[in-house]
Amino acid sequence: MEHKPATTYIVSVLDKPHWRTILTTKDQAEAEALEQAMLQDGAKANIEEITPKPKKR
Repeated sequence: MEHKPATTYIVSVLDKPHWRTILTTKDQAEAEALEQAMLQDGAKANIEEITPKPKKR
């Protein structure tokens, strides 16, 4: 029984001189909507996808 690891989406905004994480979610649509809202407000936003590697036995 093999199951895929869940991808986590991290939305960050540039708060000079560092990136600040503002949302961590497993829902891609929610992450993209927040990124678009930040971009419309004139902020630099970034989405990072993290998918853990499956454990081997």
